[in-house]
Amino acid sequence: MEAVDTVIRNSLHSEVALINTIGEHIISSAGKRLRPALVLLSSGLFGRINKQQHELAAVIEFIHTATLLHDDVVDESQMRRGKSTANHVFGNAASVLVGDFLYSRAFQMMVSLKNMRVMEILSDATNTIAEGEVLQLLNLHDANVTEEAYLRVIHYKTAKLFEAAARLGSVMSEQYNAEDEEALALYGMHLGTAFQLVDDVLDINGDADKIGKNLGDDLAEGKPTLPLLYAMHQSGEAQAAVIRKAIEHGGAADVPAVLAAVAATNAAEYVLGVAKKEADLACAAIGRFAESEYKTAMLELAAFAVARQY
Repeated sequence: MEAVDTVIRNSLHSEVALINTIGEHIISSAGKRLRPALVLLSSGLFGRINKQQHELAAVIEFIHTATLLHDDVVDESQMRRGKSTANHVFGNAASVLVGDFLYSRAFQMMVSLKNMRVMEILSDATNTIAEGEVLQLLNLHDANVTEEAYLRVIHYKTAKLFEAAARLGSVMSEQYNAEDEEALALYGMHLGTAFQLVDDVLDINGDADKIGKNLGDDLAEGKPTLPLLYAMHQSGEAQAAVIRKAIEHGGAADVPAVLAAVAATNAAEYVLGVAKKEADLACAAIGRFAESEYKTAMLELAAFAVARQY
């Protein structure tokens, strides 16, 4: 991961000073780096990790960071990972354009690897992520969203990049076969789904200092996440009306009443149960691979995705 961070810093450099400034702001507030780590872990299943994998891990992180920059502009977010967002510090226009720079730099790097399957995986992933962003926008303030529709957004917007990261380890292996790639794709998809489900739970009952953002942000934005949908369907008429109003109109005024309804219906426990099933499916998907420190780490990563508090 230190080698990946070096690639990230070197590849982020631009002759345009503002890009470097915003880039440093992003790097200094780096998150868990789960997606690039997944490239390395899946590669390790096949016995070697080299400079190409470091490049691919950096590409994955650039794509992820670009989506975050654009997300924060769309959501008008002011805090992420305990720090002011780039759009809050530098403005929306600069954040969107630097996000575009990161996308284009990621594609420059992947093209240099001269592997058509890598380009297919990552171009498909970025396209699907964009579709997920639009689906989420369409679902905003819609209290009638079904659990199935909600999970579709998660699969597109979040899980797809986890899936792509896991696939890449197999694709870059000299022992490549399609069955291994599909097994790793399933691992990544289920892991990413579990990860987002837990994020949605932490938005309503996490520790703001640990998660690095304000509690209830999703609710204030009118996002119909699974904890809210479950609580609404399990509540009495009065509480359900409060949750529906909060989703349809957004804002922070109804957050305390909604959080009370979520707690009364054990919605967080329900969603964590769904996340646990996804993590179990992720672990089952890599059962075909030989025991190794990399496989052990991937199993532990699935457990962490559900148990984490940040």
